Amino acid sequence: MKKVASVLFAASLTVSGLAACSTGNKEEPSTAKKGGVTTIEFWAAPNPTQQVYWKEVAEKFTKENPDIKVNVSPMKESPTSEASIQSAIAGKSAPTMSENINRGFAAQLSESKALVPLDTLDGWDDVKKSRNMNETLKGWEFADGHQYVLPIYSNAMLFGWRLDILKELGYNEPPKTYSEMLDVAKKLKAKYPDKYLWAKADLADPTAWKRWFDFFMLYDAASNGNKFVEGTKFTGDQKAGEQVLGLMDDLRKSNALLTRQAKDPFESGLGIFVDVGPWTIPYWADKFPNMKFNETYTLTPPPVPDGTDTKNVKTFADTKGLVIYASATKEQQKAAMEFMKWVYSKPENDVKWLEKTSLPPARDDLTTNDAFKAFFDKNPALQPYAAAVPNGIPPMDNSKYNDIQTFIGQQAFNPVVKGEKDPKTGWKDMQQAIKGALK
Repeated sequence: MKKVASVLFAASLTVSGLAACSTGNKEEPSTAKKGGVTTIEFWAAPNPTQQVYWKEVAEKFTKENPDIKVNVSPMKESPTSEASIQSAIAGKSAPTMSENINRGFAAQLSESKALVPLDTLDGWDDVKKSRNMNETLKGWEFADGHQYVLPIYSNAMLFGWRLDILKELGYNEPPKTYSEMLDVAKKLKAKYPDKYLWAKADLADPTAWKRWFDFFMLYDAASNGNKFVEGTKFTGDQKAGEQVLGLMDDLRKSNALLTRQAKDPFESGLGIFVDVGPWTIPYWADKFPNMKFNETYTLTPPPVPDGTDTKNVKTFADTKGLVIYASATKEQQKAAMEFMKWVYSKPENDVKWLEKTSLPPARDDLTTNDAFKAFFDKNPALQPYAAAVPNGIPPMDNSKYNDIQTFIGQQAFNPVVKGEKDPKTGWKDMQQAIKGALK
């Protein structure tokens, strides 16, 4: 799952020329609406479980709303799902709506006027209210004040700790602050010289998407969810950024980082701290049955700088959602919103989604709504992810996100991890590179 997400997230494809095409797929009323029935095309993610879900809910919706027909089909993923969407827009064959859209890609599409601002459609407020997602949606507002994406799921990323090894070191719970983390690193190296606090080769890899699962998890926590880039402006929190880089520098000096490839470092106990997405839990259950929640490992929000509130800590959210395309007729746009309202008017539909995909629905009440209780009682390791959903920060809304995140790695994170730059120099060089790219 993480590999698939990585490939999809990593795509950064040009949208030049789409502005001229984004309103091209205007079906004549006779085509979009026949016999009093409005037909809308829905592209589901290239994931079998999601396709099954959408086909089932579309069929049920049409039975209750016979004047709207929803055709569900999987989007192509060759070379990427983003590329297939861009090609469809350019070829005037875009669907009415689709899922599988992250915030960075949505920024590319919105710049070309290819998306409908959802907040301009009647029914948007009904969706927000019935789905209980006001907090979750705050991080999705774009720089122009509009909402172009309805987030479907939110994988608010957490860190895993080897609880069994922490207990051997004298800790009953994981550290919450940087100083506590460094204390753990010191005791770990004293007892187990061949172990590391964080063993992960990606820490030294400049590939753009990898910053979501190290730098941005820590940065979102340290900055209380600062957006880093808003529209075309760099708005990064220097203090928080230098604190994050400072932590990595201190861990390097403590010989607590391993950046070479190692097989299953967390599962083997070579490393005792790692980023963990909810998709990892069923994988562990299948491949590593010794990994037991709250016995072998536990899950926590990111650690924060000393003096920072350790409650409601922000973190990066691997999250995607629904959009409506501007090429759809007004009748189709209205029908698409009716479909969205219907799907999210009942928590039972989100329960069904959760059961089929294990992806936490992007709503504020997963831990308090009784509709989800039975699922989380059966899956206790997913409960921390449910609690973290309102604190998840999605990717930046900038079409150059791929370049920007490459600069974070090349100019700051990677060289600090390698001991080639100090934190202040790394932040300064990164900021200069990013500002240059935003011009």
